[in-house]
Amino acid sequence: MARPRKPLLSRDRIVTTALALIDEEGLAALSTRRLAAELGVSGPSLYNHFATKEAILDAAADTVVGRVDLSMFRDGRDWRGALLAWGRSYRAALTEHPRLVPYLAVGPGLRPAGLRMADAVFGGMVEAGWPPAQATRIGALMRYFVTGSALGSFAAGFVGDAAAYDPADYPHLGQAHLLARHREQVDEGAFETGLRALVDGLALQYAELGAGKDDAQGGAKGAAAE
Repeated sequence: MARPRKPLLSRDRIVTTALALIDEEGLAALSTRRLAAELGVSGPSLYNHFATKEAILDAAADTVVGRVDLSMFRDGRDWRGALLAWGRSYRAALTEHPRLVPYLAVGPGLRPAGLRMADAVFGGMVEAGWPPAQATRIGALMRYFVTGSALGSFAAGFVGDAAAYDPADYPHLGQAHLLARHREQVDEGAFETGLRALVDGLALQYAELGAGKDDAQGGAKGAAAE
């Protein structure tokens, strides 16, 4: 009997199936036994490609992060524009797989795509003139903001029944039953509002940082002239 042209299993097929299972049922549904059943293979055969379930999760997480655009940190864009563009791309990648976000939220660990993203953001901020400690904080706060926004929908948390929001109890929620109907508009608008506010706030700090440098240089020149 001729051998199949393609192997029954591959790392890509395992990761794709694992992501689909997580998307459908959540992180708790993923086990090597369940994954093997979905793939139609025996459990031990997975270990020819991945040593542990955690290794499969890491590969799935890195696949998602690997889709985040990082070109804005290399194309000469100013740091504000880079953060805005990166934040949008980062969130877009995560919202495709919201049930994986809790695993991604703990940080990159040793995952290559995650580390490349951290390196690009940190390097971009330092090259723009941010002190290294502050560049680290910027990367952290962006991760907090983006992962938090990708965990779930604010608008979808409200039911579509107007009777649920009795004005006697909730005088300001008369339109809350319409939120879920406009989920994308509400959630995308909230993210964009927050992202711009975050970057605008950083811009104020950046201006203060520049003013501090100017004051220090002016003082040094004055001392030298005395």
